[in-house]
Amino acid sequence: MKKIKFGMVGLGRLGIQHAENIAFKIPEAELTAICAIEEERVEEVKTRWGVPYGYTDFDEMIKNNELDAVFLCSPSHLHCDQIEKALKAGLHVFSEKPLGITLEECKRAEKAIENHPDKVFMLGFMRRYDPSYVYAKKMIDQGKIGKPFLFRGYSQDPESAIAGAIAYAGHSGGQFIDMAVHDIDLSRWLLDSEPIQTWGIGGCYKHDEFGKHKDGDNVSALLKFKNDAMAFIFAGRTAPHGYNVETEIIGTEGILRIANVPQKNLVEVLDPSGVRKECSQDFLERFETAYVDELKEFVNCIINKRKPEVTVYDGTRTTIIAYACKESFETGKLIDIQEN
Repeated sequence: MKKIKFGMVGLGRLGIQHAENIAFKIPEAELTAICAIEEERVEEVKTRWGVPYGYTDFDEMIKNNELDAVFLCSPSHLHCDQIEKALKAGLHVFSEKPLGITLEECKRAEKAIENHPDKVFMLGFMRRYDPSYVYAKKMIDQGKIGKPFLFRGYSQDPESAIAGAIAYAGHSGGQFIDMAVHDIDLSRWLLDSEPIQTWGIGGCYKHDEFGKHKDGDNVSALLKFKNDAMAFIFAGRTAPHGYNVETEIIGTEGILRIANVPQKNLVEVLDPSGVRKECSQDFLERFETAYVDELKEFVNCIINKRKPEVTVYDGTRTTIIAYACKESFETGKLIDIQEN
């Protein structure tokens, strides 16, 4: 079978993991080209893994006729422009979240994807492919917890990573769009409804640097859905113990909890400090399997000429909701969430 030949854009912490997954963990895929602005980084990875092509210019890379698809792990504000260009070049596109950092960008991406119905587009909401969330979704769909009416999602980055978060704050679009979009997407998926109102609060409790960007180091939002379900979402940057993503879905007949204790593995450590379980320290460790499985889905969609469940419209919708949360956070007002 012909392998799907990928061009990888972005070789940061997440990009290099995606590149490694393409190169070594998906038999039907091949890492054919890499692209990043740092020439030394490109040459180092190209040499280490034997990648045929290396670029520092995205426009040049997509001229490579050997490529079948691109994987975008570039800065968020570049996603929509690169999606449009890649599709015009005849390539399938996988883009990391968020889809775009403005509604106008998202609509531009929607139009580009609609104009290329023969191409596969997928957005990186990897939690939908995490085995625990897949299992929870199956239980909900089977009616095992009755009617779900409350979603609670916590996403916390460790304090140990705060320097990078501060450095990126001016380009992130804010914590709701940069971080909370995963829980926003999960809430829509698991509650099977769309939010219509939100109230966002939070602040700079430890790091005032986020304030200059009208952001906080810890923020939260309460959302009301069309079907009267509720969601509480919390996104924080200052967890002292590690990377902490936990979810609870409450239904009329039962409750599901996912990673209520954010344990690294099933090992218990007994030492002079007592008995404890270690925590995952970053998203790459916690969602290692999900990142591979979402890529498998994308490749299978290309091979089998079908479209993935996660669409461009999910990207637009989460962007709209995230910015409504941000507006509420900034103004202190209850915000009605607009339709697309």
